[in-house]
Amino acid sequence: MDLYLAGHLDFLHRRPCLPPLPPGGHELDLFDERNPALIVPDSIDPAQPTPLVALFHGGGGSAQKILPMLETHAKQRGFLLLVPQSLFPTWDIVIGGNGPDRERLDTALAAVADRFTLDPTHLAFAGHSDGGSYAMSLGITNGQFVTHIIVSSAGFLTVQHQEGAPRIFMSHGTQDEQIPIGRSGRKHSAALRDAGYDVTYVEYDGPHAYQPDVIAQAVDFFLSDKA
Repeated sequence: MDLYLAGHLDFLHRRPCLPPLPPGGHELDLFDERNPALIVPDSIDPAQPTPLVALFHGGGGSAQKILPMLETHAKQRGFLLLVPQSLFPTWDIVIGGNGPDRERLDTALAAVADRFTLDPTHLAFAGHSDGGSYAMSLGITNGQFVTHIIVSSAGFLTVQHQEGAPRIFMSHGTQDEQIPIGRSGRKHSAALRDAGYDVTYVEYDGPHAYQPDVIAQAVDFFLSDKA
């Protein structure tokens, strides 16, 4: 099996080799178009291990559209928030398989690690809708460094190779009109539990949209063992 076609990422934790970026929002100038955003909280010490969340937008989305899901939490709770953007309207895995978006994600993760000391015990993939599917699929594939996965209203799970055992927080609206809960949230949470994963699954009375109070629970899940 070609692990890169299966979604394997080459990312490794490393000692930073570049100056840290100042607090605030930044566009990382890595590509010709659709560059990732990075939120740097005021409260972090770049020399100390800092949690990181990579947040993936939904189909037809962008970094700016999905940022409100976690931006305030990142600033208040002190974690770095990396928001990649798919090259095409949605993630490559949805269109035809792992390819350019996997490569761009590897580049973006390395760019953050070159400037900040990342906490190897708190690195999460998160996302909503297609972004949730992408976070779940690539997170399980790359559990050699992904420690937590936060999934909102994901539609599918595509995994050909598993590494490690990231903890998973899944949420889904019972009134989801785009992705019915019976063939997605309930099915996937049961399958992952059967496979031995530590899964926290939350249902809420709502449509195909993330719920702020549920996202707050997910952040608590991610940071629950941080001092």
